[in-house]
Amino acid sequence: MSSAYLLLSHGSRDRRPEIAMQQLARLVCQQLSSEHLVGIAALEMSPQPLHEQIQQFAKSAFGDCPQSQNENRLKIVPLFLLPGVHVMTDIPAEIALAQQATGQDTIVELQPYLGSHPNLEKLLVKQIAPIKAETWILLAHGSRRPGSQKTVEAMAASLGAVTAYWAGPPSLESRVKELVTAGYREIAILPYFLFAGGITDAIATSIEELKLQFSAVNFQLAEPLGASAELAELIWDLTQR
Repeated sequence: MSSAYLLLSHGSRDRRPEIAMQQLARLVCQQLSSEHLVGIAALEMSPQPLHEQIQQFAKSAFGDCPQSQNENRLKIVPLFLLPGVHVMTDIPAEIALAQQATGQDTIVELQPYLGSHPNLEKLLVKQIAPIKAETWILLAHGSRRPGSQKTVEAMAASLGAVTAYWAGPPSLESRVKELVTAGYREIAILPYFLFAGGITDAIATSIEELKLQFSAVNFQLAEPLGASAELAELIWDLTQR
């Protein structure tokens, strides 16, 4: 059986996440003997819809010659942190379209999303270890899908942090106000995002504004996860499930 792996991100107009995805794909490639068997795709902000990206990658990975039934297996790994609408609805729909187009020669499989990996917490602990603070805010994007934020709340609880959301309540500012009222003067923020990009830039700007609003508080901002060998190992583990 031949297997190939497609790392799937949300997509961005900012070039930095795409560059980080390419770096991550190279790191995952180190688990394989051929770099052509790991690719990247984006759900949004791409010239092609996802199902066409999947078809194109399958063709480049397996060639034009069909194998016997079920020999080619393409595993799609969603590098998403929340089980939101994209993970639970949009991506499965695109994979179904791709499967219809590729037929039985290639089996397209959806792997668990990155945020479901039990060892992701260890990477976040590594992100916050160098920073000393009285309290932490885990700042995630958020989702309109009911119940999707439970995983963020659980992660925050395991890290000893409180949550805030960029695209929904409670906002970063409202959470900071609560913590300041409770007497905290050393507040650190961990962006629960894969890579640096437009949103992390906006978060940094928001923190500068909070510094002006709460001059007695020391704010610190950790880095998002970023492309690393440790993250690549988690992704590889997801492909084997």
